Amino acid sequence: MDIEFNGQMTAILALVLVLLVIGIILFLRNQFKSSGSSDLTEKYRDKEWGSVLKARNKYPDVNAFGMSGSFLRFGLAAALALVLLGFSWTTYEDDIFIPDDALELDEEIEIEPPRTAEPPPPPPPPPPPVIEEVPEEEIIEEEEPEFVDQDVEEETVVEDAPVAVEEEAPPPPPPPPPPPEPEVEEIFKVVEQMPRFPGCENEAGDNKAKEECAKKKMLQYIYKNLNYPAIARENGVEGSCVIQFVVDKNGSVTEANLVRDIGAGCGAAALKVVKDMNNLPQKWTPGKQRGRNVKVLYTLPVRFKLEG
Repeated sequence: MDIEFNGQMTAILALVLVLLVIGIILFLRNQFKSSGSSDLTEKYRDKEWGSVLKARNKYPDVNAFGMSGSFLRFGLAAALALVLLGFSWTTYEDDIFIPDDALELDEEIEIEPPRTAEPPPPPPPPPPPVIEEVPEEEIIEEEEPEFVDQDVEEETVVEDAPVAVEEEAPPPPPPPPPPPEPEVEEIFKVVEQMPRFPGCENEAGDNKAKEECAKKKMLQYIYKNLNYPAIARENGVEGSCVIQFVVDKNGSVTEANLVRDIGAGCGAAALKVVKDMNNLPQKWTPGKQRGRNVKVLYTLPVRFKLEG
């Protein structure tokens, strides 16, 4: 005959056993207290104790050792009951309904990669110089030049005029260098090692076995925490919503977007389950390309199907 107790029943029986032990202790304590308050000295005044062992508990009414056999038997029974509860405690795994072909897409979906940060625009050109018009009143009239007689006669000694050396104009300053382009990390769609849902890294086997284990655990997580909207149940809405997200280099789920929605609140429910992956105790195992962690675009279909 198999005896099975679930967690709630086991806790109740253990609590009853503890309360029973406490009740027995309180009952015996009151019994000894009431017996000890009577006039035992007068009762056993002429009593002669024939043995030292008997005399150590002077009055039989308050002899705690007289019930040692009963206490021993009760302790053995309580210990046996606890062992029986421990061996009969049965736990059951949650019955999770996972639709068939849950990770298969009905059709090929063209998904755009998430947009990266656009580079800043180049700086604007400097403004043209502003030409200010000078009013006529401020214009200063130039004086007429004074002409000097420069006739040369035979007695005039002509000195060689210094030759003017033309100075070369300095070269124009080089244009300012263009602003550095921001470093944009590439987001991969397919890599040598795809990212994996947490919980399978300590499993034995190669990467393929760990990927299969990770897919199984991911489906269990999704359909255990997925909330099928009531309006979708009432109207019999079924189908697949598609979520696109990026598994970062540290395993975080970022940029989660709803790519395809079947309506009735199903898309929002699927998106919430994906975003809640960041609240798990462990993060995803990031994807790897050439031995280094990279960002990977992950496409996840979430199938809504009524049981029946």
